[in-house]
Amino acid sequence: MEGIFTIAAVWLGLAVLSTVIAYHLKMSIALIEICIGVAAAAVANHFFGANALGSNQEWLRFLASTGAILLTFLAGAELDPKVIASKKKEVLVVGFIGFLAPFLGCAALAKFILHWSTQASWLTGIALSTTSMAVVYAVMLETGFNKIEFGKGVLGACFINDLGTVIALGLIFAPFTYKTLVFVVVSVVVLGLFPFVTSFLTRAYGNRTAAIRAKWVVLVLFGLGALALWSGSEAVLPAYIAGMLLAEFAAKEDHWVRRMRTLTIGFLTPFYFLRAGTLVSVPALIAAPIVFLFLFGGKVISKIFGLYPVIGRFRKERREKWYYTLMMSTGLTFGTISALYGYSHGIISPEQYSFLVAAVIASAVIPTMIASFAFMPKHLLHKNGEGRIAIREYGIDEE
Repeated sequence: MEGIFTIAAVWLGLAVLSTVIAYHLKMSIALIEICIGVAAAAVANHFFGANALGSNQEWLRFLASTGAILLTFLAGAELDPKVIASKKKEVLVVGFIGFLAPFLGCAALAKFILHWSTQASWLTGIALSTTSMAVVYAVMLETGFNKIEFGKGVLGACFINDLGTVIALGLIFAPFTYKTLVFVVVSVVVLGLFPFVTSFLTRAYGNRTAAIRAKWVVLVLFGLGALALWSGSEAVLPAYIAGMLLAEFAAKEDHWVRRMRTLTIGFLTPFYFLRAGTLVSVPALIAAPIVFLFLFGGKVISKIFGLYPVIGRFRKERREKWYYTLMMSTGLTFGTISALYGYSHGIISPEQYSFLVAAVIASAVIPTMIASFAFMPKHLLHKNGEGRIAIREYGIDEE
């Protein structure tokens, strides 16, 4: 047991260090945690051997997955249904193109430039077609964009983008079976009742017992997540839909949302983002950097060429268009999930897996850094009376 506590202390120490660095660099904590994870894994593996940080221990993987699920749930809960309805065309078009352009472009690159197998090429297209809901939501939360229509539109487009990724992975690689049907039916029933049961529990027990709403929400997310994994899908997808269904409830329960953020951002997501960084094999990248550069460049360039003209139809200001495009060019959760699926099913080799994960993680860091430093549309926050003050007003620290 002392080994578990030691590893947990090391990881939380890295999380604290990441927070301090992010504060001084004025960058997203999620991006810094990923970079710290890459550096820490490289140092630990060099001096103490492979897996010295315990990245693949079952309990740590569980905490990381829980962080991704709850962060995705909160991202869905931040969406205002009225805003999304008014931006339906934008969300659908941007999300669809955000998936299709890199899916076809990166699959073609892997097949005809890198000469990978057909199956590996399709898997590459899927893994690099994603947009990171976790990173985008973390950035939206820290900047305050999650409270204005611009940020809500970006989050909605991210969901459509990743939905296309999940569907493609299922259609091409995961055959539909009776398990898929069971998952869909149970999810429809549970999610249909979810808002009503949550409201009932809040009225009956919300102010009388200890955090029953948090326990109820986590129960539903874990239950649907287990069913999703059993059926061959992913646990994160029903979490996002569950969050969307509770968006109106969350808008009325601001203190509850803040407590959920504190739990998620303060404890769980550091394990997720740090672990994502530790998955990168630095020796593999050093041995063949050209492959990594091709994959990373293919993802970002295909995203930009596909999305920038389309986003220009909905956003006219230059910084807004570039910021929107670069945020949609990120990738992490579903990208690493897709790569891991391909690796575990023998579709791609360990080396190809390292290249894909490295490209996915680089796309989470580099486009976001460029967007934050060069194209931050601060005028939208000032116009809406928001700004960095949003971090305190809507953030994760309880007063």
